[in-house]
Amino acid sequence: MKARKGILLVNLGTPDSPSVADVRKYLREFLMDERVIDIPFVSRWWLVNLIIAPFRSPKSAKEYAKLWDERGSPLKYFGEDITTSLQKKLGDDYVVKLGMRYQNPSIELVLNQMNTQGVSEIIIIPLFPQYASATTGSVIQKVNEVINKWQAIPALKFVNKFFDYPPFIEAFSENGRKMLNEKTYDHVVFSYHGLPERQIEKSSREGYCKKNDSCCSSYHSKNRLCYRAQCFETSRLLAASLGLGEEKYTTTFQSRLGKDPWIQPYTDAVLQQLPQKGIKKVLVFSPAFIADCLETTVEVGETFKDLFLEAGGEVWDLVPSLNNNDVWVECLASMVTSKIDFIKK
Repeated sequence: MKARKGILLVNLGTPDSPSVADVRKYLREFLMDERVIDIPFVSRWWLVNLIIAPFRSPKSAKEYAKLWDERGSPLKYFGEDITTSLQKKLGDDYVVKLGMRYQNPSIELVLNQMNTQGVSEIIIIPLFPQYASATTGSVIQKVNEVINKWQAIPALKFVNKFFDYPPFIEAFSENGRKMLNEKTYDHVVFSYHGLPERQIEKSSREGYCKKNDSCCSSYHSKNRLCYRAQCFETSRLLAASLGLGEEKYTTTFQSRLGKDPWIQPYTDAVLQQLPQKGIKKVLVFSPAFIADCLETTVEVGETFKDLFLEAGGEVWDLVPSLNNNDVWVECLASMVTSKIDFIKK
């Protein structure tokens, strides 16, 4: 029998339900990750278990309740959809599974299932277009922790990042192009999940990253592992695909937590300034998220929309994430079968 290849798709994760108890459990696992809150263990334990999880979970549960529908969490069921579609696309020579970095189905559970099926190699695709230590780095660390316990370890390959992979840019551009063809907008905003500035500094090579536009104005060897630089390059690639000039779009960062400085410019600050510049109709992308979730549907689609309208804006439309888009499935399939060097051993 021909040996099969394992394909592990990994997304961040989601609570099992929007109940306060399940949200608290999720937050504790997520925020106790040393790559997410990168402070000493004791300080992190006190901060997460005695402050953030107890006080934030009731509020977050209400936000998750807005997101939940009859199928549950979109991030999870869209992941299940693309897993099924990718399995059909690739055929019986592959075993395609979905795992979550936090909560269910866990990376450990899914990898052990693959191990019992005797796969010859495993390609791990963290579903984060841009590399960050807190996302892709955390997935790589967790996968290695699990597999290092095995006696027989198959060949492993990791997709480190794919924001500049042309089929990904085309998949996201297609979603936006449909909306641009239907309505006229004054401006486009590309809003990415933020990170604490200290995490950018830690990943900086030769102290190059300054956390400002000058160091991210181009993408090259010195900032290749910088999340912020990758986000700015994603915006440039999407803008080029959509035919947008530099004056027609802005790159911003959302979802900051705590009092420490996060990478800028902040989305909520920028959007409140736009109407003062005569920009009243905005189309917004969230190119760090391949599935609609709390940060897209609720934060960008609802909270930011309210802020924009209150500031004098008129139209704030959110481009859907890739979700279970057929073009996105084709993109994933080409990642698996391609010989391009973004698949790293």
